[in-house]
Amino acid sequence: MVQSKVTWKDGMAFEAELDGFRFDIDALAEFGGKGLGPQPKGLLLTSLVGCTGMDVVAILGKMRLQPTKCDVTAEGDLTEEHPKRFAQIRVRYEIEGEGMPAKKVARAVRLSEDRYCGVRASLAPEIEVVSEVVLNGETLVSEPAD
Repeated sequence: MVQSKVTWKDGMAFEAELDGFRFDIDALAEFGGKGLGPQPKGLLLTSLVGCTGMDVVAILGKMRLQPTKCDVTAEGDLTEEHPKRFAQIRVRYEIEGEGMPAKKVARAVRLSEDRYCGVRASLAPEIEVVSEVVLNGETLVSEPAD
């Protein structure tokens, strides 16, 4: 079981607790916040890139490949109407390392997105996720995830 708790502090600020870690979350000033911490929707993107990034590194390790860099970023577009939710999320994997076959790197990403990343699976199929994989500065894949 995964459990998270938030405790209201003041205004729109809450103290969040997850797995024994504590951090503040807040809203933007235009929504009554004071910028005391990240916003919940941004944390959803962080959860997605954290989950898939960990998967990719683990899968590459099982392939006996050792990246020297694995940066995963995400940006999302919100709907105009309430509830404002992500309509599309773009994920970019920047991976570097010597002797890293492009097909294996692309396969590691696809395995994460399609089979192992529970955060991605929790978003599917309502949210379109478009992925781009860049290996040693060269774009390998840029397409919607299945």
